[in-house]
Amino acid sequence: MEPTRLFDLLSYQKANNPLKDTFSYKYDGNWKSYSTDDVINIVDSISRGFLKLGLAKNDKVGIVSSNRPEWNFIDLALQQIGAVSVPMYPTITPKDYKFIFEDSGLKYVFAEEQELYDKVKKASEGLDFIKNIYSFDKLEGIPQWTELKESGETDDTELQPYRDAVEPEDLVTLIYTSGTTGNPKGVMLTHRNVLSNAKAVNENLDVEGLKKSLSFLPLCHIFERTSVYFYLYRGVAVYYAENLEKIGDNLKEVQPDMFTTVPRLLEKIYDKIVAKGMDLSGIKKSLFFWALNLGHKFDRNKNQGAWYNFQLKLANKLIFSKWREAVGGNIKLIASGGAALQPRLATIFWSAQIPVLEAYGLTETSPGIAFNRYNKEDMLIGTVGPALPGVEIKIAEDGEVLAKGQHYERLL
Repeated sequence: MEPTRLFDLLSYQKANNPLKDTFSYKYDGNWKSYSTDDVINIVDSISRGFLKLGLAKNDKVGIVSSNRPEWNFIDLALQQIGAVSVPMYPTITPKDYKFIFEDSGLKYVFAEEQELYDKVKKASEGLDFIKNIYSFDKLEGIPQWTELKESGETDDTELQPYRDAVEPEDLVTLIYTSGTTGNPKGVMLTHRNVLSNAKAVNENLDVEGLKKSLSFLPLCHIFERTSVYFYLYRGVAVYYAENLEKIGDNLKEVQPDMFTTVPRLLEKIYDKIVAKGMDLSGIKKSLFFWALNLGHKFDRNKNQGAWYNFQLKLANKLIFSKWREAVGGNIKLIASGGAALQPRLATIFWSAQIPVLEAYGLTETSPGIAFNRYNKEDMLIGTVGPALPGVEIKIAEDGEVLAKGQHYERLL
């Protein structure tokens, strides 16, 4: 059956494309993976652990952590009992945390490590409605997430009635915006909102062979979070980068088929490659900038003739092949969002057989509104592409972009 709520993605993956590496992370120098069955068992145990704590439908639980499998475990465990996750950036201040705690009225918080635990603990002082703070890392004297899992493992509560009580239009998450116009605003998103967006992206991507992804954009942001739901739906394994400094190393290790990013990272990759080209000498340097010049003239929607095509093919073999190795050697697409990507950068990456598809959206729209297609007819560099399936767009008289569809909810 087609999933109608986000947690349905687990049973859908198990039925259609079970994986040995649904979620993976680096531990002690090696990649550790959780299979589809592993994830389902862990999530079910945590759900039972939450129920033993007395957590009920629509109760709020905070998550303050960088990307790691435990983030997803908690998120999915909350979903299937009807509770609501409140993700927060690890970089904000205790004052910001306190505002979100009070505004959302959350009952529990999960903090990744000691420094974040200390910030969350400070922010929670005097807030009696917060019952406990759990850590993801094992910390001295602090309850760890594994306690919930182990508590649920010894419980035989039937979860299906709780799953059945969750409707597609039920609130699944409360995401607080940056607060540029005052205090942060809580964006209310439902299962239907986010799932419709993940399905629309899947319908949009007519690309074969998507097996592995590398995840490094913050999961507390809706762009990466919806991407992970898409991965679950599509049967794409998720490998979490160790940190921003290790992305280059992790790309080479994981050899992903795709990843999501923001333009700034692509700019850094390009600048680093060009800097290496500047350090070359003689014929190697000449060949590098010959290839670069060819790449800047590339036009995906125009045949520039046999001579140009021959030169570009040669450039891809001699020069751009090294670029592809730098991003793992297996990239079939990169999804870019969050800001406008310079057309010259998109052009050069496409010429190097590294497809970059720009997207546009908002937290309030789960997030996608428009996304470039992979086929030539619906792909134009320098644009964010057509509207996603199920999304209607209208331009107001003052130039404002108006959008509606199942992907949109409202501000709290």
